[in-house]
Amino acid sequence: MQVSSLNEVKIYSLSCGKSLPEWLSDRKKRALQKKDVDVRRRIELIQDFEMPTVCTTIKVSKDGQYILATGTYKPRVRCYDTYQLSLKFERCLDSEVVTFEILSDDYSKIVFLHNDRYIEFHSQQGFYYKTRIPKFGRDFSYHYPSCDLYFVGASSEVYRLNLEQGRYLNPLQTDAAENNVCDINSVHGLFATGTVEGRVECWDPRARNRVGLLDCALSSVTADSEINRLPTISALKFNGALTMAVGTYTGQVSRKRLHIWSEETPSTIVKASTTPFFSNIPKLSSFNSTATGIFIMPFTSVCVTRTVLVLLYDLRSDKPLLVKDHQYGLPIKSVHFQESLDLILSADSRIIKMWNKNSGKIFTSLEPEHDINDVCLYPNSGMLFTANETPKMGIYYIPVLGPAPRWCSFLDNLTEELEENPESTVYDDYKFVTKKDLGNLGLTHLIGSPFLRAYMHGFFMDIRLYHKVKMMVNPFAYEEYRKDKIRQKIEETRAQRVQLKKLPKVNKELALKLIEEEEEKQKSTWKKKVKNLPNILTDDRFKVMFENPDFQVDEESEEFRLLNPLVSKISEKRKKKLRLLKQQELHEQEEEEPEGKPSDAESSESSDDEKDWVEEVRKQRRLLHQEEKMKRQERVKEDQQTVLKPQFYEIKAGEEFPSFKDSATKQKLMNKTLEDRLKIEAKNGTLNISDTTVGSKQLTFTLKRSEQQKKQQEAEKLHRQERKKLRRSASHLKSRHKRGWPFH
Repeated sequence: MQVSSLNEVKIYSLSCGKSLPEWLSDRKKRALQKKDVDVRRRIELIQDFEMPTVCTTIKVSKDGQYILATGTYKPRVRCYDTYQLSLKFERCLDSEVVTFEILSDDYSKIVFLHNDRYIEFHSQQGFYYKTRIPKFGRDFSYHYPSCDLYFVGASSEVYRLNLEQGRYLNPLQTDAAENNVCDINSVHGLFATGTVEGRVECWDPRARNRVGLLDCALSSVTADSEINRLPTISALKFNGALTMAVGTYTGQVSRKRLHIWSEETPSTIVKASTTPFFSNIPKLSSFNSTATGIFIMPFTSVCVTRTVLVLLYDLRSDKPLLVKDHQYGLPIKSVHFQESLDLILSADSRIIKMWNKNSGKIFTSLEPEHDINDVCLYPNSGMLFTANETPKMGIYYIPVLGPAPRWCSFLDNLTEELEENPESTVYDDYKFVTKKDLGNLGLTHLIGSPFLRAYMHGFFMDIRLYHKVKMMVNPFAYEEYRKDKIRQKIEETRAQRVQLKKLPKVNKELALKLIEEEEEKQKSTWKKKVKNLPNILTDDRFKVMFENPDFQVDEESEEFRLLNPLVSKISEKRKKKLRLLKQQELHEQEEEEPEGKPSDAESSESSDDEKDWVEEVRKQRRLLHQEEKMKRQERVKEDQQTVLKPQFYEIKAGEEFPSFKDSATKQKLMNKTLEDRLKIEAKNGTLNISDTTVGSKQLTFTLKRSEQQKKQQEAEKLHRQERKKLRRSASHLKSRHKRGWPFH
């Protein structure tokens, strides 16, 4: 099973892995499973779910029990029973199948359209009947109410074969030269066919008349493009009574543009499509307009592109609701609707895209290794089948789209376990390095060579090359690594022995504090109520905190002292205990001193702590204030040194050099205190200071206005006064209420 994720949507590929040949014996298969990990880990959802060479089409029966697929070589059809998870039957055919349709709920009635103009009918027993149509067929649909088969192909006519009477009826004459695809709406029975000219013709089977014509070519071609071939309809699908999705495919598109530059702005200011007038001027690049300063040069960019669009229509309008560019330049093979999430699945030969039919936003996409021939969505589930240009048929499970089918419900449990225990992807043969790592190793000259594979913000390189270069740069790195590993192994073996009560190497004071708290809990009277409390020292999650020196607590930092002002006094006792423990370790004593009542010295110390804790807080605050004063003095000295240094100014065009008087006044203002500066600004009228009820001060700034702004304000005042004089009052108008109205 292979897991991929795009837009946080998990896609599980159930058909990945190696396929074993049919002629291989069971003994050799078991031997391969022991040796090869890929063979052992593969999931064979349906036995022999593959074709000898290539699979062309794949469909699911209406009851969901049978999966039918056609392929080559030799042309054949295979039916798989999902209840038995195995192949039910296989039938060989005379020619390759273009498409087929399952007429019954199970596999008992099947119609095949061959590439040699033959139509073949199969029943539950096997081959039943064979007939031929006048032109080569490309697609067909079954109209259930009238038992008619509608065939479209390399002809302007739509051939009708009635299965109840067993004869051909009069064909439907279309305006197109050829028809590619067709579909019948299951709600109201409207028949639609997609033509080569990019049109969709809709017919009413009851009246055998054309009821509508939809031109999709106008919606898929832009105004600035020249097309060599009209867009053709390659896929067509109905959803409900009014929604229809159309897949188009255009030919080569060549564009020629004019680039117009200005002397002032070097960037292009106009990009215009060429016209026959401009294209006939060979020396247009020498044209220069002296009046406007504009330089014009024709830039011919012939980009051979193919525009592939999926258009979503409402049958009541001739304009598309949504136009989605597939951006791969390949014809759309099939279009499917996923109603639970309002998604559309559009597939070409390279990719399957799933996007929202309301906004067109990409939901996720699926890109198999081989080209796609057909796509089948299992009904009411998140399973997807693909017919590829390879013997194995693709099986994909997307849990977001829906649950797994009932015949493989174990997939839900399997995917849930994989999501609970995600495995990170590890590249065993390659090492990921950044540009900084390459600079340290001296391998920057390899960028752009085949030794480095660019990936995101770094590169992948061979792990053997990485180890070899690292040994050359630092030959003693391996010895240090080896000693570190040996030391870790020795410590692990020592941990199994009967040890004394030792403190860790990192955060010893914190560990001692935790031990004291644990002893106090054990001595307390309510220890029966508090049982199995978590201890940080014994918890593996916090093990690194007492092993890695990066987690050492810095007690001299300002943050620690502000949060813990009494730690210095309390830590004196712990420091004494630490000294005693170090002496015990040096003398290799067997056990720590038994727990008992605290000595008189300790009790006196604890009483002193209770009395002098206020003084300790004051001391810490005084020390912090002194440190802040020292820092301020250092900052003032640095500012004075920067002011005394000579400063150079760059005068730009149209800018005047500031006078020395202004700089002198500014320097005087900078030397003054903030209170003096605020008073000076308040005198000038730019700042107002007012005392509040709380005792603080409120500052309000007023911006200086220019003379032009003052004139504009005066003109506005005069204009308002004139308007007031000319305005007529509307007080003489009174509302007239009619009697008898329901509302007054």
